[in-house]
Order: sequence, then structure tokens, then C-alpha cells
Amino acid sequence: MRHKVKGRKLSRTASHRKATMRALTTALVKEHRIVTTVAKAKELRRFVEPLITRAKEDTHHNRKEVFSSLQDKNTVSLLFDEVGPKSKDRPGGYTRVIKIGHRQGDGAEMAVIELVDYNDIQPEGKATKKKRTRRAGKSNTPTTTNKEVEATSVVEEQAAEEVEEAVEEDTTTEEVVAEEVATETEASSEEESTDEDSEEKK
Repeated sequence: MRHKVKGRKLSRTASHRKATMRALTTALVKEHRIVTTVAKAKELRRFVEPLITRAKEDTHHNRKEVFSSLQDKNTVSLLFDEVGPKSKDRPGGYTRVIKIGHRQGDGAEMAVIELVDYNDIQPEGKATKKKRTRRAGKSNTPTTTNKEVEATSVVEEQAAEEVEEAVEEDTTTEEVVAEEVATETEASSEEESTDEDSEEKK
């Protein structure tokens, strides 16, 4: 039984395990994405995530604690200058492990471990939906908010105004056409009367 026995031994001594985790952490911080075995990836996640949590707050004490685990100044500076600030809004879960099949030589199960904030690419053309939670006493149908009601009422008012303007324009054009017809008939009647007068004189 393995009660209260944390972690994987990875067929290594304690010092060898520490060196392996330091090397993998250095590679992950520099490259943001590495390929290793599933067992090492899962163990690396337990090792590197507390370090990234410390790197979110840049203090002298935190830098000393991280350096005591990594023993590498360049990796510590990368953690505190790039990775920590980028993960500021994420409350844990900074890494992702994706299984990619078995290694050809010995059949070991392989995986990719990557930093989520550097490899979180959204697919193009797809908007992320806001996740809705079910609450007791509420229906599943979404209710319209006051802002939506106001917006629809404003749109309806604008449409009504446009219709009224169009009706007014139609009536004015009809009046103008009627006036033109009346003036044409008057002009034609005057011409006819002048023609009749000229014939009578002759």
C-alpha cells in the first residue's frame, strides 16, 4: 500500500529527481512547451506550478525561494519578468498536459506539457459562449434585460418616425402633382380661349 507516499520516484535517487525537475523546468520556462513522458510531465506540473505562483509577486524573498529550488539565475529572472506577470489573472492551473501516444523505441507513453498563457489560442470565427449556471427557482429561458427593452423601444420609435416622414413626403408629392395638373389644365383652357378669340376676329 502507498498510503501518504507523495510523488513518483521516476527510477531515480532523490538528487537525480531534483536535477531532472530543474532541467525540465528550465526548458519549459524558456520554450513554453516541451515533449516528455506522461509520468515526468505530471510530476513536473507539481514542481513548477508553485514556483509560478511565487513568481506572480516579485519580492526579494520569493526570488530567493525560487532560486533555492532551481539554482539558475536566468530561469528565475525569466519566471519573474515574463511568466509571472503573464499568469497574474490566472488562479492556478498554469500548465496543460496533452497525451500524444507512445514512443517508438520503448513504448513509453508520451505527452506535451505547455504553459497555458502562451499556448491559449482561440479558433478563428468562433466566439466563446458565456457559461450559464443553473439556479434553483429560475427558468432555463433567458430573460430580457432593461437595456435590451430600452434598445428595442428606441428602434421601434425610429422606425415609426421614418414611416411618418415617408407618408408626409408622399402626401406632399401628391399635392405638388395635383397643383401641376391644375396649372396645366388652366394653361390649356387659356390657349383654347385665345384661339377661339382669334378665329372670331378673323
